[in-house]
Amino acid sequence: MEPNHDSATKVAGVDEVGRGCLFGPVVAAVVVLLPDACEQLQSLGVTDSKRLNPSQRESLIVPIKTLATDYALGLATVYDIERLNILYASLLAMRRALRRLSVLPDLCLVDGNQPIPNLGLPQQTVVQGDRLHTEIAAASILAKVWRDRLLVRLDRRYPGYHLARNKGYGSAAHRLALQTLGPTPQHRRSFKGCG
Repeated sequence: MEPNHDSATKVAGVDEVGRGCLFGPVVAAVVVLLPDACEQLQSLGVTDSKRLNPSQRESLIVPIKTLATDYALGLATVYDIERLNILYASLLAMRRALRRLSVLPDLCLVDGNQPIPNLGLPQQTVVQGDRLHTEIAAASILAKVWRDRLLVRLDRRYPGYHLARNKGYGSAAHRLALQTLGPTPQHRRSFKGCG
């Protein structure tokens, strides 16, 4: 992980989860960290959320929230996804997260290669940023855990789709349930196999 700038620079990492899902919202998180907080989180094992198992991600939530200068979540609903497309809905979720911050960062590091439109803050896109920057990795963990918890709750509202297990991704069981039960209001009907 790369250190960022001088010791007083407030750097925000922004990431989203759920882009490739068939069900539910896209969730973005932003985490603002000072360099010493980055070092502490690295020593605790903060890295790209996809490299961590669920219990490791859960165990990092309190340290991330405690060490962050500020953090926030934003989401884009299924309606947003269908109206805009998945890319613009993901960027909207990121912008919504950033707008909820009470501390404005000096720089936003955005995972991926697409800048957030109409942000009004200095930003830099970083391909595979969740592996390179602790700020983005921390955001990926917050977003993933929050979305996974939401999907476990929605599994009770929409039984039969195995959402607690597949988290809305197109597993074989989820696709079979779509064929037999049809889509729910939370399914992304514009996605292949969902309509």
